[in-house]
Amino acid sequence: MPQTGSTPGDDALRKTIAEKLAGGLQTEAFPRAETSEMVNEIVGRLRAEAVGDLDKKLIIGGFTDHTIEIDDIEQPCETCMYYLVHRKFCELPELMLPVEPEWSCRLWRI
Repeated sequence: MPQTGSTPGDDALRKTIAEKLAGGLQTEAFPRAETSEMVNEIVGRLRAEAVGDLDKKLIIGGFTDHTIEIDDIEQPCETCMYYLVHRKFCELPELMLPVEPEWSCRLWRI
C-alpha cells in the first residue's frame, strides 16, 4: 500500500535538495526527454552513474526548483505521472526523491 503523507526524512531531504538547487547546482534541465529513446538514455545514465549519489540524480534528472514550460505546456512535478500528491514525492524508480509541486525534471510525463 502506498505511503501517504510526507515523512520527517522526506522533509529533511526535500530541504537539502531545495538548498542545492537554490545554491546554483547546475543540472541538465535540457534537452527534455521528449522521446522514448531520450527517456531510456537518461534512465540508463541514472542507473549507471547516480545510484546513491543525490547530486548526480539531480544533475542527470535535470531538476529545477521552478516549473519548466515547453511548447506552452507547463511541466511541474505536481502534474507528472510519477508524482505522489499526498507525499510530495517522485516515485520514478531511478529517482525516488521528495520534491516540491512546482519543481520540474526532464523526465516529466503526463
